[in-house]
Amino acid sequence: MKTKHRPFEQYLAHEVEDEDQAWKHIDESLPRIGLVVMYFNGLEKVLDRMLCEMFSDRSDTPGLIVLQNTHYSAKVNLFARFSDDLHRNVGRVPTEYVKLVDKLREAARQRNIVVHADWENTNEEGFTFTNIRFSDGGMQQEYVQLSPDALEAILGTILSARVQLGKYSEAKEELLGR
Repeated sequence: MKTKHRPFEQYLAHEVEDEDQAWKHIDESLPRIGLVVMYFNGLEKVLDRMLCEMFSDRSDTPGLIVLQNTHYSAKVNLFARFSDDLHRNVGRVPTEYVKLVDKLREAARQRNIVVHADWENTNEEGFTFTNIRFSDGGMQQEYVQLSPDALEAILGTILSARVQLGKYSEAKEELLGR
């Protein structure tokens, strides 16, 4: 994803010179935006199922009670703590776990860029306003080029994390002798 910054001036404003081209870009991106949301939600549900199993192998009820209204980042932290504790106790870390937590966090970071982008402020080059950044140099408006190719790459990140999570689930079962 390409990123551009421009200094914030007195009012939050965006430069969109060719609105027709900007809307053409948005129309091309909409199906992929929906896929990002759908596949990320699927990733989160797989994580929920794994956490429920970590709480109790007899019922999902305890896990669902704890996970209700829990943010994704807190779920990832909980997953990492449970997994790290298991690995300490069995004395082995499956290769499928290496970098998995980082992938889960990166999938969320990229998904958040997509779902929180100000899509109505996309310019003709496909740069979409995403954030205000604060630095020693002052406030900067941040724009990310969420092109169809960039959205495909984000989908790849999410799907890769989901596949690795599934492989880790299988490796964890093997660790536990099941």
